[in-house]
Amino acid sequence: MHIPPHDNRNIPIVDADDASVPLNYFNIVKLKKGEAFTYQVPGYETCITPATGTVDVDVEGVEYKALGNRGTDVWDGEPEGVYVPVGAKVTIVCTSDATETFIAGARYDKVLDPFDVRVAELDTVQYGSDDTKTHRKIKHILGTKYHDKVGRLLVSELFTVGQGGWSGFPAHKHDTDRKDADGNIIETRHDETYNFRFRPNYGSGVQIIQRVEGEPGEAHQLMDGSTIMLDSGYHPCAVMPGYEMYYFTILGGLSQRSLVQFFQPTHAAQIETIPGIKDMIAKFK
Repeated sequence: MHIPPHDNRNIPIVDADDASVPLNYFNIVKLKKGEAFTYQVPGYETCITPATGTVDVDVEGVEYKALGNRGTDVWDGEPEGVYVPVGAKVTIVCTSDATETFIAGARYDKVLDPFDVRVAELDTVQYGSDDTKTHRKIKHILGTKYHDKVGRLLVSELFTVGQGGWSGFPAHKHDTDRKDADGNIIETRHDETYNFRFRPNYGSGVQIIQRVEGEPGEAHQLMDGSTIMLDSGYHPCAVMPGYEMYYFTILGGLSQRSLVQFFQPTHAAQIETIPGIKDMIAKFK
């Protein structure tokens, strides 16, 4: 499902118990200097990541000062985040001239401890190539190094490297918890939500969702600020030549945190043609 860019007025774009992606939560909060925003999401752990600007964060009395360092857009600096336990009361205060702050969430049933993730603690992987039109960089905010400190939530930022090209290729899906005949996990159910940005911001892209192997799927034109909710199907996306693409990624697992992607049989052989893709796959844990 595609949600076009709009002013959500600090109201969740993907609320708790959403009909399409019930394992996800997503809000964009815009504040000016000195303004505050308070929230609680029962049943969901969350992660606060400023897209731009700087904020102070209070999680049930635990303070994290000066979170975020980016200026004009998501390319202007590195991401940072604060992990918020299930149902905790949080207050965000803008300390820069303005902020646009992402709040990502995943359904979970245990209360863990809050913590912050600063620039030096990001987990970054770059893979693909210009020749295969798959060159991109992933900055994991809640990645593998926090596997024992987070319930089901994975939060990352994905950037195309260069202008134009494909992402999420070879096409894959993760809409079912299932094992093979030997009991090995071959796919996990993870709902996924994206928010896209383009540089220049009048750029555009396309999100493909193919529900059934061998049958035509659906395509959505992506604009700066588009949100995509992925509940099922194979889902590659692409950016037009001449533009850079970014997307904020939220993954919430049904039964485990580690993501196991099932690659579309028609295109699975392409895994062997894309440099570094196996390292990328291993990072979603």
